[in-house]
Order: sequence, then structure tokens, then C-alpha cells
Amino acid sequence: MDVQLELLAWGYGLVEGPRTDADNNLYVTDIPGKGVYRRSPDGTIETLISKRHSVGGLVLHADGGFVISGPNVAHWKDGELRVLLEVDGAKAFNDIHTDAQGRVYAGTIRSDLEDLKAEKTPGECYRINLDGSTEELYGGIEVTNGIGFSPDGATMYHVDSTSKGIWVHDMAADGSVSNRRHIGRAAFERGIPDGMCVDSDGNLWVAHVGGRRAVKLSPTGEELDEIKVPAKWVTSVAFGGPDWGDLYLVTADDLEQPDRKGGIWRCRPGVTGMPTPPARV
Repeated sequence: MDVQLELLAWGYGLVEGPRTDADNNLYVTDIPGKGVYRRSPDGTIETLISKRHSVGGLVLHADGGFVISGPNVAHWKDGELRVLLEVDGAKAFNDIHTDAQGRVYAGTIRSDLEDLKAEKTPGECYRINLDGSTEELYGGIEVTNGIGFSPDGATMYHVDSTSKGIWVHDMAADGSVSNRRHIGRAAFERGIPDGMCVDSDGNLWVAHVGGRRAVKLSPTGEELDEIKVPAKWVTSVAFGGPDWGDLYLVTADDLEQPDRKGGIWRCRPGVTGMPTPPARV
């Protein structure tokens, strides 16, 4: 896909968790930098959190602030953290997402990510319900990453990086999941899939670490297109903009100018995304 990439910000370690709000502010995290940042449409960048480990995911909250991952899943508002989910033995939580009701989905990391070739301890996917209760939906996720839903909410996607693909489940009206299957492996034979989002047509956009791109997949995992990015580590993607036609791509490096390190890019891929429902937990 021939698009014009615009570099919006740089100088980060490993950018994750891109998300936009109704005012087109962009929120991102930096895992080694231990920060959460907000970029306004005029380019001003604020540091909202400066000392939190392993923040790999973020969703906005209906009551203000946002829910973030890390050592636990917590609601940040006006400088205060309210813990929503902690799991014994989990090293961290990574990407998180919400459904139409505002429930929060989060995957646990139980493996040592310093050595991706070492034996994996699979993690789980948890749901935080509106009343604050939590439940384990399924296990068997080697290294949890991006989570997303089809436009009708009936299909849940969950990237499992070292399995080199995406676990898919049907989701019933009562929130139960079934019909587990694995898709997309052919697109990630070199490198691994990372963060993802879903467009309004139901296609998946997945960041490809080692692939120097974001890849567009059909709902059944066939590769449809790609956007080349000048970085080895393309770590996540998210739609935004006034018409939801902007695609943000974040990275952990810059091949054109290595001293710029991790950055935030934007393009117009010719399709639109969907607003992520705010958390209501």
C-alpha cells in the first residue's frame, strides 16, 4: 500500500498502547521509559505518568482518565491509581481492550521476555466486569499482545506473539467464548505479530515486529495488504483522527535515523477504524 508516513514524535524506547480520544488527543506508553504520554493535535506532548513498569496497553475510561496495564490493571484518574485486577504469578499485563459494554479484557504475561526462545509459561485472558468482578476467559496464550473485536462484537481476536498468529473466539451474548481457532501464521513466518486494531470493514491491522510493517489481514487471517514502516520493531497500531481515517503506527527504533529511537507515525490508509468503547468498570 502506497501511503505517506508522517513522523509525529520520537526519542522513545519502545512505544505501545496508542489510543485517541474524542478531542483527537493521542495517548501512548513507553515500556522501558516507564511513561504514559498524551499528544495534543497541535503536537504538544504531556507526561501523565512517569514511573510505572511495563505499561503495554491503555483504554480511556467513561468517568475520566484511563485504564492501563503493567504490574496490574488499574484506572488512573487525576494522578490516582485504582487497581482493578491483580493475578498471582503474572509478571505483567500487556495489551488491553474494551467491549461495547465497557468491560475490560487483559492478557497476562507469565514468561520471561528477556529470552523469547526460552520455554514459555502460557498466560491467560481475563475480563473485568462492570461490577468489578473478574473472570478468566481462557488460557494458552504464550506471549499476550493485541486484543480486538469484530465490528459486531461477535468475534474476539487475541494476538499471541510467539505462536506467530492470532487466537480467535466467537463471543456469545452472555460473554462466553467458544470455537477457538488460530489464524494469520503465514504472515509472520519472519518476526512476530504485536499490537493490533480492527477497521470498520472487519479487517485486522497488525504490527509486525521484524517485518518492518503493519499488515492488513482478513477476518480469517489471509494477508490483504501492508504498510511499510522504517523500523525493525513496529509494535502497535490504532485508528484515530476526526473521521477515524488516520492510522497511528508506533515503533521501538528508526532505521532512517537511529538516534531518533522509537517513534510515532501517522498515515491515511484509505479505510476507517472505529472508536474504542470507554471502560466502565
